[in-house]
Amino acid sequence: MGLSLNITDIAGCFFALTSCVGCLVGLCETAVFHFALIFPCCFLGVCTSGCGVNGAICSEPCARLFHGERLFMCQDGKWQKTTDSCANLDARSLFEVTYLPPFCSAAASYPDFFLPDVTTHGNRNCLADLSCIVPDILSSPAIPGNIVNIVMLLKNISLKLSEDVNRAKMQSYSKIANHVLNASVISNWAFIRDKAASSILLDSVNLFARKLLIKSGSESILEDFMSTKGSSINKKTPGKRFDFSMRFNNSNSTIAGSVLIPQEELLKISTPSDAVSVAFPTLGAIMEASQLDDVFVNGMILSVALPEELRQISLTFEKFNKSNNVMARCVGWHSAEKRWDEAACKLKTDDANSSVCICKHHHHTFKSFSILMSPNTIRNTVLDYITFVGLGISIFSLLLCLTIEAVVWHHVTNTNIAQMRHICLVNIAASLLIANVLFILAAVAYEKVKDYAICVAVTFFVHLSYLSLFFWMLALGLLILHGLLLIFRKMKKSASMATAFFIGYGCPLIISVLTVAITEPRKGYVRDGACWLNWRDTKALLAFVIPALMIIAVNLVVVVVVVVKTGRLSVREGSRSQDLSSVTRTGKNVALLTPVLGLTWGFGLATIVRYDSLGFHVTFALLNALQGFFILLFGTLLDRKVWSPFDVHLLSHELALMA
Repeated sequence: MGLSLNITDIAGCFFALTSCVGCLVGLCETAVFHFALIFPCCFLGVCTSGCGVNGAICSEPCARLFHGERLFMCQDGKWQKTTDSCANLDARSLFEVTYLPPFCSAAASYPDFFLPDVTTHGNRNCLADLSCIVPDILSSPAIPGNIVNIVMLLKNISLKLSEDVNRAKMQSYSKIANHVLNASVISNWAFIRDKAASSILLDSVNLFARKLLIKSGSESILEDFMSTKGSSINKKTPGKRFDFSMRFNNSNSTIAGSVLIPQEELLKISTPSDAVSVAFPTLGAIMEASQLDDVFVNGMILSVALPEELRQISLTFEKFNKSNNVMARCVGWHSAEKRWDEAACKLKTDDANSSVCICKHHHHTFKSFSILMSPNTIRNTVLDYITFVGLGISIFSLLLCLTIEAVVWHHVTNTNIAQMRHICLVNIAASLLIANVLFILAAVAYEKVKDYAICVAVTFFVHLSYLSLFFWMLALGLLILHGLLLIFRKMKKSASMATAFFIGYGCPLIISVLTVAITEPRKGYVRDGACWLNWRDTKALLAFVIPALMIIAVNLVVVVVVVVKTGRLSVREGSRSQDLSSVTRTGKNVALLTPVLGLTWGFGLATIVRYDSLGFHVTFALLNALQGFFILLFGTLLDRKVWSPFDVHLLSHELALMA
């Protein structure tokens, strides 16, 4: 970054230096801090040329008559703007009460430190309706620096002028807020240094609106991008609904939403009270632009201010994105933690056009609600049929597999290696059978009951069962390695059994317990929309994906070892041909099952990366649902030793007896 100073720059630098020295005398508490912001700009050129080092920072002064600065970061040889505090709207002078020397211009970039004491203004008419400040604000451009100033001004007004909020005052307040909520300025929010500005705006509006005085039974104050409605309510009111229909961009497109206070809730009111609701069609996109929460808000944000006795409301949201493949997640805004919280709401109904949420209203926690697009759940009727029909086939196949194993058990377990192979196979089939049954129960429970505790319990056991499936496959692979690498050295039966069961059930239990213990305190164990491990918030799904893929990788190595070793051992170990035959058959099981299960869960990972791809979801559902059939086919039906002790008629007779 080269120097580009001229006489004007030097004079400006000298002026900035002397101005901040003046501030040091006592006129400006944070003069040293602001001098540190002003002085470096004297040595920086305009950030228009190329850059060399990624992560380097460049500062650029604002245009003439604007104060503040723009910061750029070097990315891939180009300067990319990161923050912009340029402003020409001075929040300090709007009420004309607090004088600060104009040469401390950097102070305007931090209006929270310099906001006027608006309560001392001499013009009482202005304090009554805020009308004196509206024209100046509406005539200013909604650039990042001005947006910050307006947000901080609204915050200060909400804290100091929220008494006697009449219709005129609420109208002025709404016009000011609407100016920075306009759809045309959403992109400007991305360059604001304080990423919590949108949350501050939401909290400020909620604080101010809840003080709205309701006259004549109801109030309705409508702006293009903010709508406020209030009503007097009592226990005799037969349910109260606030309906909104507003623009959500600069065209004539509209989005709808509604707040319903059920009659059974109104019966809790001891005295007549006021209820106020505010709708924001663009604030969700502003929060996304501010990167305050890495989600896509798929409807308007609805805020409510209700009597403390009321605890539950029903909200209906029309969706921006009306894709039939994406489900909704109902959430409440947690102001203290600056995040959307799924614990606030439950999804009641959901279709391609709208969602209905039942939400808990809490005076200190949840006052604002919306719906999010779910990146993890895709809705499709064909997909549902494939899943449940496939699971039916899988369950039948696993039951048949276990039945055949029971029939031939004494004939195929005549050596330790053969016995351990069939123990592993039976536990693989049993684990997957339990997982499939629980999967169906989880789907039914979620649709019918929607009980969070039941969903957590079912998810835990489904997770445990699927992990057991893979860890028993690992036990099968390690059994082969022991037989081949240790040259068939005998291992005590009790020791091999204990080791296999610890691997097959002990390791999955440890992982499952740790997963729920770590994620559930933050309500991040299960995903919204299904009883399965969470991905978006806590990445709990990795507690299944990582062990499964690691085991698949290990077993693929085992397959390679089997191919290399068995050829050599067949020549040197003729006397142990029976053991060698058992190892070879076990190796074939692993060689056939591992790629199948690996392919299945490989497509499962693809559905995480490309959650909107119906093709990946259909393929994953098909392969995943048919795992039981693959285990029956490759583990039992294709094993000659299973059929050798019997002719077909005898086997059919024994199967008939067991049935």
